[in-house]
Amino acid sequence: MKMTKKLTAVAVALLMGASAFAIDGTEIMQKVFDRKKPDFTQAAVLLTLTKDGKVEETRKVGEYGRCKDGLTDMTMVFLSPAKVANTRFLVKENEGKDDDKWIYLPDLKSTRRIAASDGEKSFVGTDFSYDDMSSREVDEDTHKLLKESEDKGNFKDLYVVESIPKDPKSSQYSKRISWVTKDSWIPTYIELYDKKGNLLKVNEIKSITQMTGNGGHVYNIPTENVMTNVQKKHASIMKLGNLKIDQPLADRFFTTDFLTNGK
Repeated sequence: MKMTKKLTAVAVALLMGASAFAIDGTEIMQKVFDRKKPDFTQAAVLLTLTKDGKVEETRKVGEYGRCKDGLTDMTMVFLSPAKVANTRFLVKENEGKDDDKWIYLPDLKSTRRIAASDGEKSFVGTDFSYDDMSSREVDEDTHKLLKESEDKGNFKDLYVVESIPKDPKSSQYSKRISWVTKDSWIPTYIELYDKKGNLLKVNEIKSITQMTGNGGHVYNIPTENVMTNVQKKHASIMKLGNLKIDQPLADRFFTTDFLTNGK
């Protein structure tokens, strides 16, 4: 009888273990993807490049965002230093397919589309790639909830989710591990692994600011984002200031004409 009770307890434990989480990895990443964003955002970005913890360069960037019909557009205008001034970048999110991305290079005085094959390349000399600057469909990856609660960085009680591309050719990374807040569904810490399975980069949100927009809706806005290439010991730090939300912006800000003309 004692043996029977022991076996029954083990069986119950195995069954509970198989369904211990009330939510799975795919649900979590879908909530991340579906997180409500302001209709419009505008910010002054301070972009700092560091090597081994020492500042190499500081850049000033203007950033404009729009969320329309659930899809996000973003334009960045580099203001200084002189070597990147007037570089302008636009990314437009698409549903069910890759985002469209363009960049205006003042030295060439031309706007060009960023090809999918260029997605792994550095974004204007930073540790972000062009693909890092755009979205990824949830169903492109297989998501597994690794832990239901873990503290990481400046945040506590986070979901830990592993995401592996269904098609390895669709991503520059072999996998991503994300630590996601349970209240705002923001990945505040992401480990990005190269094709050999080695840790390549870490993307960490250092701070989140709550702001009230139209209709009294409260948004959680990441205001400091650090991308670190751990293999090169180089980092790019983006800090948002003078942040405005839900203040309408003209459609022209999100066109290739604006990239070319700056107006």
